[in-house]
Amino acid sequence: MARKNADGYLSAKESRRISRENRKVTNVFEKQRKRKNVPESEYLCEMKDISNVIEVEDLHTYFFTDVGTVKSVDGVSFSVPIGKTIGVVGESGCGKSVTSLSIMQLLQRPQGQIVSGEIRMNLGSKAYDIVKTPNEVMQHLRGNEISMIFQEPMTALNPVFRIGAQVDEVLALHNPDMSKHDVRQRSVELLDLVGIANPERVYKMYPHELSGGMRQRVVIAMALACDPKLIIADEPTTALDVTIQAQILDLLRRLKDRINSSIMLITHDLGVIAEMADYVVVMYSGRIVESGTAEEIFNNPAHPYTKGLMASKPVVGRKVDSLYSIPGKVPNPVNMPDYCYFKDRCELCVGKCAGEYPPEIKLSATHTVACYRYVDKEGETNG
Repeated sequence: MARKNADGYLSAKESRRISRENRKVTNVFEKQRKRKNVPESEYLCEMKDISNVIEVEDLHTYFFTDVGTVKSVDGVSFSVPIGKTIGVVGESGCGKSVTSLSIMQLLQRPQGQIVSGEIRMNLGSKAYDIVKTPNEVMQHLRGNEISMIFQEPMTALNPVFRIGAQVDEVLALHNPDMSKHDVRQRSVELLDLVGIANPERVYKMYPHELSGGMRQRVVIAMALACDPKLIIADEPTTALDVTIQAQILDLLRRLKDRINSSIMLITHDLGVIAEMADYVVVMYSGRIVESGTAEEIFNNPAHPYTKGLMASKPVVGRKVDSLYSIPGKVPNPVNMPDYCYFKDRCELCVGKCAGEYPPEIKLSATHTVACYRYVDKEGETNG
């Protein structure tokens, strides 16, 4: 346990000690990650279900900071079926984006590291464990097999390069045999595919000359350039108004079906999840508290946190004096409790909640929840 001074802050000496210990840990991971000419046999794996494009199993992703270790993702397991959309929902800071960055191997290193777990990627004839896959191989997987639509398109796009140059770069990197003329033609086709009017003109424009919705369409075009098997959409509609948001979601749905891809949709908007997702994963403080089909989660929410999220969502036609908000605050990520992370905010606690973190209970073949209220009801769907 880190020692703090009278004001509750770490002393400079203690912070330096933690920093030295962190470097020892992260250097081991970095040395492993930067190896060259790693034989493929070291990162080949077997899918548990070949109908899945991604299988995440017991993933632990930590950030080693000067004030302590932040367990951003702490034992997360889920799968993304081929051709389906899985929605990952939860409050800010619950680990949604860190999970997606772990899959892409885009964590801020050396502080951020995948400590343990498996991320199995189905490539058809074979499968890779992304956790063990070296950087040089990941450079070919990113864009080709897995792509990401980032939260804010203005920061995802380079402001000093034209739109065409940025889309061209993605295509040229993964298709070295294509001529410049073919790359340009394909880029214009992609801009047209995502619903951009006059793509030839937009091809020559800079990001600041486009609206938010147009920039988001460009980012989607870049993500779809190589027909990836998995598209990770991290809050793709947060900065857009409702009308444009609906257009973007409809566009994603149509393009997914067109290239038979899967989508991992990360958002805090339950309305977006209800409209887009086939399956839903609810995260809280780095762990999955509930998962199931969209119908199960919305019609029969089991975990108190999921119920709180549902209650805080405004409903059209229902007049209320004020929206419900979940009481309390998220626990300190550097010093997590040894009991259920949601206990101190939960209005439905039972006696067992003071014990160790609750196990995962299966309510049906597809519906699971981590809550002591269901320990004695395992196998039942009674909520």
